[in-house]
Amino acid sequence: MLLVGLCLIGIFSTEITDTDFWWHLKTGEYITGHHTLPDPDPFAYTTADSPVRRFNLTHEWLSQVLMYLMYAAASFPGVIIARALLLTLLCGLAGLLAARSPQNFYAGLAAGCATASVAVAFTADRPAVVTFLGVAVFITLLEFRRWLWALPLIALVWANCHGGFFMGWIVLLAYAGESLITRRDRRPLWIITACSIGASLINPNGWRVVSTLLAYRSSAMTANLVEWQPPKLWGPPYGFAVLLGAAALVQILSWKRVRPAHAVLVVAFGAASLIAFRNILLIGFLAPVLISAYVPMRFPRIPHWTPTLLAAVVLATGVAQGRFFQLRTASWTVPSNAADFLVSRHITGPMFNTYEQGGYLIWKAWPQERVFIDGRSLSDSVYRDYGQILFNNDSAADAIAGPRAELLERYGIRAVVMNTMDFQSGALYPFALALASPASADWQLVYDDDQAVVFLRTPPPEIPVFPNKLGRVLRHLNQECETYIRNSPDTPLCARTLGNYWLRNQAAEPARRMLRLYLAHAEDEQARRALQRLEAGR
Repeated sequence: MLLVGLCLIGIFSTEITDTDFWWHLKTGEYITGHHTLPDPDPFAYTTADSPVRRFNLTHEWLSQVLMYLMYAAASFPGVIIARALLLTLLCGLAGLLAARSPQNFYAGLAAGCATASVAVAFTADRPAVVTFLGVAVFITLLEFRRWLWALPLIALVWANCHGGFFMGWIVLLAYAGESLITRRDRRPLWIITACSIGASLINPNGWRVVSTLLAYRSSAMTANLVEWQPPKLWGPPYGFAVLLGAAALVQILSWKRVRPAHAVLVVAFGAASLIAFRNILLIGFLAPVLISAYVPMRFPRIPHWTPTLLAAVVLATGVAQGRFFQLRTASWTVPSNAADFLVSRHITGPMFNTYEQGGYLIWKAWPQERVFIDGRSLSDSVYRDYGQILFNNDSAADAIAGPRAELLERYGIRAVVMNTMDFQSGALYPFALALASPASADWQLVYDDDQAVVFLRTPPPEIPVFPNKLGRVLRHLNQECETYIRNSPDTPLCARTLGNYWLRNQAAEPARRMLRLYLAHAEDEQARRALQRLEAGR
């Protein structure tokens, strides 16, 4: 058991890659230093009033403070280990509940590993892990009927760590409702439920979590985020689809024995998971527990040293391959040097940045610079303007003209710090090419590296500019994509996009280079045929 736990800690100890981590960390530092919540928003100059503004700024304040204190005490390795321990504890609670029902130790190990197969998709350093752990703790205490007095205190802490605390209401009401049928512990359960819900309302937003969820569902910005979209049942993480189907099948086949609380939780967690990818770990935790409760598991007699040896091999392999205990940040995902350039050159004034890099710029360049947009999702109107500037859909994509030019003037933007493509979708950001165009004479390229480019509008004489800015940005496109694929080979779509871009512009050699890179990491018959035609025409 200890070796399996160590394996899980290793699996969950991945490098920090989540772009939202940085603004969470900076918010924790701000609250700790200023002794106040970050409302009004100190980090962005475009924040507008919206139904979700105050909620998004304040609902995770305690998690952010704890995250920053962990960072202050043990730097980034401490943050990563804390995240790994929380996820391992989640898997351990699933194993504890699974082993309890059939009195089978190996069923517990299997359940913990099954939960881990879904939890590996949640190694981002975000407060949301508190909600998953809160659900697990609530279910565990209610199943064992022990330490129920602690639930209101846990609910109070949970409600100030993450807005998902209302999932605790669902768990409490499921078990309290069951007590009306079974007449077991009816009064104490309803008292605990009332006290816990009441305690959870002691947070900066009270009941507003309900209205905020409705606002999220109607938000165009939220709808574009992968985490709020329905999961693909035929794609990774495959463990979710298997567990969801198995849990539903077990409930149907065992319908005469299914406890009302379990039926309610399967329906509620299943619906939440199918609505949004961000919720699938709810089923990842619950399904193994219920499967073990309703399906007799008979594990063959095996030598006790067999699972120990297997766990040791997995642990040694993960460490040897460098996949476990990655106690570092993924420097290739952040504009670290570009942010240093802004700070060292004392560049101030309205800045435009990409959504994914906003969080790091808050961490590194504030208070000298405030961002245009970031992952806090504070305004739909600003998000629409952001997309217009980035893509200029109503005019030439590679020109500073039309709606794009009007928005740049309206916001008074004097500096642009950006990556040139979305690596998940492979989409190219034409704004960088528009700024690099010789027609945009007042915009000059003053910095570039493998993560970002920096443009200034009419830069001061003391800041040198790069000649032939278009040629330099075109070279940058390939370098940025190659750097990303080298570190994240599972997301090679930027190479396909660039291969097609160079084909359209009749640049054969760059097109061959990008298509070869893409096909080295993906199967794509159309791209393969395009490369064959290029090779034949050499």
